[in-house]
Amino acid sequence: MNSGDTAWLLVSTALVLLMTPALALFYGGMVRRKNVLSTIMHSMSAIPIISLLFCLVGYSLAFGASHGGLIGGFEYVGFRGLVGAQYQTVPALAFAAFQMMFAVITPALISGAFAERFKFSTYLVFISLWSLLVYVPVAHWVWASDGWLFKLKALDFAGGTVVHVTAGGAALVASLVVGKRLKYPQEHPIPHNLTMTLTGAGILWFGWFGFNAGSALTSSALAALAFVNTHLGAAAGALGWLAIEWRHRRKPTALGVASGLVAGLVAITPAAGFVAPWAAIVIGFAAGIICYGAVLAKHRFGYDDSLDAFGVHGVGGFAGAILTGIFADLRVNPEGGQDGLLRGGVRVFFVQVLASVVALAFSCIVTYILLKLLDRTMGLRVAATDEREGLDATQHGEDAYAG
Repeated sequence: MNSGDTAWLLVSTALVLLMTPALALFYGGMVRRKNVLSTIMHSMSAIPIISLLFCLVGYSLAFGASHGGLIGGFEYVGFRGLVGAQYQTVPALAFAAFQMMFAVITPALISGAFAERFKFSTYLVFISLWSLLVYVPVAHWVWASDGWLFKLKALDFAGGTVVHVTAGGAALVASLVVGKRLKYPQEHPIPHNLTMTLTGAGILWFGWFGFNAGSALTSSALAALAFVNTHLGAAAGALGWLAIEWRHRRKPTALGVASGLVAGLVAITPAAGFVAPWAAIVIGFAAGIICYGAVLAKHRFGYDDSLDAFGVHGVGGFAGAILTGIFADLRVNPEGGQDGLLRGGVRVFFVQVLASVVALAFSCIVTYILLKLLDRTMGLRVAATDEREGLDATQHGEDAYAG
């Protein structure tokens, strides 16, 4: 074992955990004040529930011995056999904890699609089942050494496909199945606290260094590459969104900068350890523009993705995965990388397209079935009267700004 690698992975694990409360702030500031606590609860409740679920069975199914490249086994149930064991140059338990934090934030991302109208009890059941039925299998396909997409050499350095494409696809389906908020789109609810949203975006940027650079699993030149690419992708994403919004709306907005930097972070995630820094800038800038267009498209097509979970995470993750297949450069990562389309890697490009399409389709189909079943058994939406009053009071009996 390497003490430096272990220390970096443990720090990265803590950084990734911090991203979920940051997401709570990011989403919480974008809703109306009567729904801020319920929105924050979507993210915060995912931490204990998914952590325990991942320990009990999720990790084993994601990284246990493969069954046909589709799903793992039960040998690591309850983290059995991990204490004192080694994974590459770090303790196996440290690697499991790191993966746990990825599993935690992924279903929380989906909540942005149905904010301000979803029953909390149903939400808890939904994220539990979705994590086991969607996230865990896709994680096995892409990251387990015997996963079928891993064997095809699909490139996903830190979760562009596993995290953002799956969560984004689920968000789109959820927004369609759950339906629009009352009086939408006749009324466009405005964010009640953009200061909160910007604070959350800043902490997300900080935590993302653990998300991406920690995925190197070593304190090495590869971690440094992912670290730098993460920062450049975020910066370029913010500028890309700012540029297109300024031209389109004639005014640059604070929400636009926050959304753009997150779009850049999402898009650089699959590519962070596979591309040169100049390519990270191109990917981030392109993601800012593409995701801005995707957010505008929801008004054109008439679906209510409340906090743009699909427009930023789904579209950004998909675009990032495809761009990884274009800009991947074997010279920056000789051990695990491949050359993308620009350097003659035609096969890599098509594998990236395949992996992205399969992950998106799988997530959409399973999410649709799951939501329909939950709608028939528990119900998805709160009552119209509860929605008008606000979910903070009706679902939790609290007021974020009492007095």
